[in-house]
Amino acid sequence: QVQLVESGGGSVEAGGSLRLSCRYSGVTNGNYCMAWVRRPPGKEYERVARMHRRGYAVYMDSVKGRFTISKDNTENFLYLQMDNLKPEDTATYYCTADDKHYCDIYSGISYKHWGQGTQVTVSS
Repeated sequence: QVQLVESGGGSVEAGGSLRLSCRYSGVTNGNYCMAWVRRPPGKEYERVARMHRRGYAVYMDSVKGRFTISKDNTENFLYLQMDNLKPEDTATYYCTADDKHYCDIYSGISYKHWGQGTQVTVSS
């Protein structure tokens, strides 16, 4: 059974940094794609970043150069380092995972397994 538990959210001022963590279990490293998605208040889900099975990372344009997705296969954590945060990054952030065929080319929003989310608030 796949379980995803996010932590690390909080409130910061614009220009600040946060690191989100996703503790996962039931995920076989190398078989699963994993991702971070977010939902800003009153808006639809956005695909922030995803990591392919072999470790290749893809980012949405608005976070390129500011966010970094990484994975620790030994400790079973997925991370999202967020630097130079902006008020428009305010959202609930979710860790997602899936092992479906071709998950590498699908948005993390379509993935089967989701965590409970962690809130990030950036003030101007």
